[in-house]
Amino acid sequence: MATSSTKSVDAKRRNTETDAFALLTADHRTVKGMFKEFEKLSKQDDVDEEKAQLVRQICNELTVHAQVEEEIFYPALREAIDDEDLMDEADIEHASAKDLIAQLEGMEPGDDHYDARVTVLGEYVDHHVKEEEGEMFSKARKADVDAAELGAQIAERKEELKAELGIEGDDAAEMPRTAKRESTRSSEKRK
Repeated sequence: MATSSTKSVDAKRRNTETDAFALLTADHRTVKGMFKEFEKLSKQDDVDEEKAQLVRQICNELTVHAQVEEEIFYPALREAIDDEDLMDEADIEHASAKDLIAQLEGMEPGDDHYDARVTVLGEYVDHHVKEEEGEMFSKARKADVDAAELGAQIAERKEELKAELGIEGDDAAEMPRTAKRESTRSSEKRK
């Protein structure tokens, strides 16, 4: 039989797992790691396929992340905090990132400015994350937004978006099915 302190710990753990701040911060860390991996790959030769796959993963992760923020998180924050400038800047930063993502989705490693676009996207994301985690999250916590409820909504929407994009499994960083098929076809052609 569970004691009341065990129930309290379990409830706290569930809230942490679906806490909006924790979910979004985990996304930030995931993407940051991917950009570091790209930086390592960009210094190597004959890794175009790995770079292309990694960039697809970065683009997928950022696309899902930005959409849940725009649909769920940002509207809740606009209601809760009084800082239109901060929220407007976040919207513009998203638009800039989406533009680079669209450019990268139409490119391949070796194309003119491919690596530079990935690097600039990483810099945009890094700047955005610092403002979001440093300023926006702080203001949202002070405004006492319901982080657990927002987190549950974000988690559910992320799963829907991953399904729409064809991203398999629980990991948003996984390669889309279409990219896997293309990769398999490329491998078969080389044989």
